[in-house]
Amino acid sequence: MPRREAEMHPVLKAFVCGSISGTCSTLLFQPLDLLKTRLQTLQPAVNGSSRAGMVTLLFRVVRTESLLGLWKGVSPSFARCIPGVGIYFSTLYMMKQKFLVDRSPTALESVLLGVTARAVSGICMLPVTVVKTRYESGKFGYGSVYGALKNIYQTEGVRGMFSGLTATLLRDAPFSGIYLMFYTQTKNLTPQDELDPVLMPLLNFGCGIFAGILASLATQPADVIKTHMQLSPQKYRRTSQAIAFIYKDFGLAGFFRGGVPRALRRTLMAAMAWTVYEQMMEKMGLKS
Repeated sequence: MPRREAEMHPVLKAFVCGSISGTCSTLLFQPLDLLKTRLQTLQPAVNGSSRAGMVTLLFRVVRTESLLGLWKGVSPSFARCIPGVGIYFSTLYMMKQKFLVDRSPTALESVLLGVTARAVSGICMLPVTVVKTRYESGKFGYGSVYGALKNIYQTEGVRGMFSGLTATLLRDAPFSGIYLMFYTQTKNLTPQDELDPVLMPLLNFGCGIFAGILASLATQPADVIKTHMQLSPQKYRRTSQAIAFIYKDFGLAGFFRGGVPRALRRTLMAAMAWTVYEQMMEKMGLKS
């Protein structure tokens, strides 16, 4: 009798592998996401700047909200990342099977693949992303993800549930495109056929770290704009309003607030997600 995994459709296998990889990376790196959100929304001091850095904020959260306070927002993060990463990887796998048969993508093709897959995933999961951002800010008292979604819909309508859509796509789609380009091109430059299979996860992780750093730096301003729009949708009706506010109150440096924890989280999370995903796909007999 054939095993159950053999009966699964390849796209469904990619979805399952992506969801599991997203679960592992989300749980590990949620504290960095919380610190990033808090840093981005700190009010400027009298002299126009905020002195709180990542380490200072870390101890403040632990002191006032306990160690588990660093995982505030992990429920909506799971609700977003488990299906969201699954949608991303299954969309990516489906497009590769349709357009790239038995060959590696070029640099431009990698960008287009990453942008498209992330856009699909981002639009599908944006309402949960809004809830996650508000949980992490510590400014909203939602009791559950469902309750938060219901409250946002009743008080702010569909616009509130999809607040920050433009900024989110400007952040996530380019990030995924740039990440996938550097990731695939870096792997293509390495002699994988001569490498010990035991070392392959380490190679995948190293390529992911390199790609994640470059992609995080390129998309940090869009992440700051997205955070402000999702926390104050009534205040910012357009992306240009959020940009003007951030520049007026924080200057150019304001567009890079929270950059360190975000770069750490996105880089490590993406590297781990791709490493776990590729290892699981290999175990299932599929080429990622």
